[in-house]
Amino acid sequence: MKTDYEIEKENFEKQRDLELKQGREKMTFSLRGNNRDFYAWQCVKFENNLAHYGFDHVATRERILEEGLIFNKYSITLGHQYGYDLKNFNSKEEMLGFVIGYNEAINNLEHDNRIKSPS
Repeated sequence: MKTDYEIEKENFEKQRDLELKQGREKMTFSLRGNNRDFYAWQCVKFENNLAHYGFDHVATRERILEEGLIFNKYSITLGHQYGYDLKNFNSKEEMLGFVIGYNEAINNLEHDNRIKSPS
């Protein structure tokens, strides 16, 4: 018989695997190497952050929630590969670096907000 911890761990792993699969499906290029899951997770996290905070006057929270993001080799677009460009890049490495940096900035912002206003 499985313990509650084991059941919870399995459910958590299934949820993360599903999120990673969904993240990979939003990429129009392939990820290779040991860091592919990390990069896919960062893209999922980026989309979640933008769904929470919005991006600009076109890529609003509502549109991101409705249409989603697509991660192309040289851009991040709204809805589909040829949708509104949120940002353009010179390479997929530059794009992934931007995504990771943005996520870290949001993480730091949220951390600072928790410190300033404890609940």
